[in-house]
This record gives sequence, C-alpha cells and structure tokens, in this order.
Amino acid sequence: MIPDVFVSLRGRLLVATPALGDPNFDRTVVLMLEHTPEGAVGLVLNRPSGTDLDEAGADWEGWDMLAAQPPVVFVGGPVSRTAVICVARLGDGGAEGFQPLLGDIGLANMGGPPRGIDAVRLFAGYAGWGEGQLEGEVAEGAWFVVDADPDDPLTADPETLWEDVLRRQGGRLAMFALCPADPSQN
Repeated sequence: MIPDVFVSLRGRLLVATPALGDPNFDRTVVLMLEHTPEGAVGLVLNRPSGTDLDEAGADWEGWDMLAAQPPVVFVGGPVSRTAVICVARLGDGGAEGFQPLLGDIGLANMGGPPRGIDAVRLFAGYAGWGEGQLEGEVAEGAWFVVDADPDDPLTADPETLWEDVLRRQGGRLAMFALCPADPSQN
C-alpha cells in the first residue's frame, strides 16, 4: 500500500532486498538524488565498471585526478548510460555549482576545472522511477530505506557496501547481510 502522505527520500539510501528480483538492482545500494511526487532519481553506489577513468576516452579536465579509490567509472543505473553524474566531497572554501546531499557530499557541476573539491566519483547513467513507482516498490518490500553515511558515496570498498550498510543497521536488517548471493544456496 502506497502511503497517503508523501515523504521525500532525497539523501537517503535504498538497499535492495533479496526479494527485488531485478538483475539491474541485485544487491545494490542506491543514493537518492531527488524524490518528488512526480518521480525519483538515484545512483547505484556499488557497481564499479571495469573501465579506469583514464581509459574512458573522455577529457575530464582534471576531475579524474580527484577520483576516490577505485578510480573507475561507476554504473549509476540503467537509464542514460552516456550521462555522467559527479558525486563530490567539498573541500575548503566551497565550490561553484555544488549541490549538497549529505553534509560535504553532493553533486558537482563538471562545467569547468574542479575548484574547491577534495574527491569525486563519476557515474555513467542513473536509476529512475516514474510517478508512484518507487513508493510502490518500497511498499512491496523491494527496498529497505535507511539513512546514508557521508562515507557511503565515495567508499573505497564498493563491493562490500551492500553488506556493510545492512550490518550497521543492527537487528533484523543486519541479518540480511548474511544472505548468500544465490538464496537457493542457503
């Protein structure tokens, strides 16, 4: 059942439940960039590609030099894979065009060389939901909605992020971190 009162999930995490059933989102952690009654946009934080930034064939204008480990392009989701979205950690003095999400973590405008930015992660594509779609998926139990930690978007260990986020929740959610990738192997 979809709630009658809209609550934005912007800045929070969606953690895929084992019941989700969509291979695009299996064991993913999605940072919500925007969520309105008209729809939602997020980035999958734990899908590093095999493409190093210096092999991506783009002129990053120095943004690649600030890449958090691992310095690869991340697959942000199945929508518009040619679109690049930059998540950054703000440095001293601020940065023009920076949109905060979690304290000093936010979206950076890559329209010029980086200034006032300490670290970045570049995502190709994003996850998107139409009106009411995300609310329906949450109501059906496809996603756990949890608070984000400012270290999540730039984690050096994206392969363990799903388990790490679930473990730190404690209680029942922490038990899901022990689920095997293939539940039939349980």
